Amino acid sequence: MKYCLLLCGMLMSFVGFAQETTGDQGAGTIANNVHKTALNNTKVSDEDESELISKTVLATYYHRKFEGRKTTSGVRYRRKKLTAAHLTLPFGTIVTVTNPENGKSVDVEINDRGPHSKKFKIDLSEAAAKEIGIFGKGVARVEISYLPETE
Repeated sequence: MKYCLLLCGMLMSFVGFAQETTGDQGAGTIANNVHKTALNNTKVSDEDESELISKTVLATYYHRKFEGRKTTSGVRYRRKKLTAAHLTLPFGTIVTVTNPENGKSVDVEINDRGPHSKKFKIDLSEAAAKEIGIFGKGVARVEISYLPETE
């Protein structure tokens, strides 16, 4: 908290200096640049970034006939929710799924087990498949990334 107050104080004095030296028009621009720089310098540490696991895998998505059926976690499958099935990731894990063909990505929550195939690694809900542009293809290569479970 005290570092935030210190940063705010420094920013205010810098804005005051900018107003004196450049006039009102430049002060806002300089203040915005200082604010952006301050935010960019508070990035996640390299140690945290290295823990992110990222893999390119084949994905499928649920057929509509599964709508309303219970998943392994006990919740019912809803095609309009952003969920997915994975064989080993813990329930509740948030996975970012990216379509490398168009760069679109979606965050899904693991709430089921599957797909039960060595070829496929993740089953997406219909909404998730539509959001990244793979719905209608049946199978697509995607990149999945997630933080490993910490104990």
